[in-house]
Amino acid sequence: MANLDFYKGKKVLLTGHTGFKGTWMSKVLIDAGAILTGYSLEAPTEPNLFEISKVKDYMTHIIGDVRDLEHLRKVFKEVQPEIVLHLAAQPIVRDSYKDPVYTYETNVMGTVNILECVRLNPCVKSFLNVTTDKVYENKEWEWGYRENEPLDGYDPYSNSKSCSELVTHSYKNSFFSENKVAISTARAGNVIGGGDFANDRIIPDCIRAAKNKETIIVRNPHSTRPYQHVLEPVFAYLMIAQKQYEDSKYAGYYNVGPDDCDCVTTGTLVDLFCKYWSENIKWENHFVGGPHEANFLKLDCSKIKAMFGWMPRWHIEQTMDKTCEWTKAWINGEDISCVMKKQIKEYMEVM
Repeated sequence: MANLDFYKGKKVLLTGHTGFKGTWMSKVLIDAGAILTGYSLEAPTEPNLFEISKVKDYMTHIIGDVRDLEHLRKVFKEVQPEIVLHLAAQPIVRDSYKDPVYTYETNVMGTVNILECVRLNPCVKSFLNVTTDKVYENKEWEWGYRENEPLDGYDPYSNSKSCSELVTHSYKNSFFSENKVAISTARAGNVIGGGDFANDRIIPDCIRAAKNKETIIVRNPHSTRPYQHVLEPVFAYLMIAQKQYEDSKYAGYYNVGPDDCDCVTTGTLVDLFCKYWSENIKWENHFVGGPHEANFLKLDCSKIKAMFGWMPRWHIEQTMDKTCEWTKAWINGEDISCVMKKQIKEYMEVM
């Protein structure tokens, strides 16, 4: 697990800080004492976790587009980051079908621009590009994909993230072969947790329906995904960035996913939501077709476990319990910063 004391006083640049995962990452880094700069578009939803959590008050908050190389250059020159965590992306599969050009511009050229800034700024010692479990050529098989499997995402989102991986590999080989900058990618499974308000994601859809006392509509209850709490990859990313900063031998490509017992169908996930929401809600299968999405997908995380002794801490039931707990606290008007701090502390206490 990441040693958060390591981040105290470290200059960290985080792209995508206004998103769901980026806000949780920001909260962890701020509480650890990092000198944090975030670079991102405005928060993508309303409401959004970034505003609710009030992390903006404790970091340097820059609105910017990763497609804007000149702006990025100015930010890098001013901030002089030691660690760069690249989370900015167009992350929705169905949106990538609606606007593939924007998806590729953001996910591919955005990565090129970030890496170009890393190349031009010797202050950077550790760079992590966060991609997705969907980068692999999906063969619908029942075992997890390993880091050496072929990369070839099907839809524009998945494929653009495969390209982002290849861009990272090329820059690493072409410009950072002397290990002056430690570079890794991390391929995470589907994340859930408090504060995700995105469209076209199953748990936010469940929450909206439950809040409005409506039946939950599930479009593909039989698809299997590696679901995990958002804090699992957040802490894994921080661990990788720290370890490779301290020793470049740890730079590489890592899957970050749950154990096999937490790779469940969407229907099972919604059943768990109904259980922990505990207000007599129901769901219905409304499969109506639509663009292609993988039906069966999970990761083999043997590498990160062997390399760092990393293990998931919260199984799917605990994850759902914490997600519902956070959401009900938000609905009841509680201090969300305190709720997040409490859940982070609880997560770190699990051995």
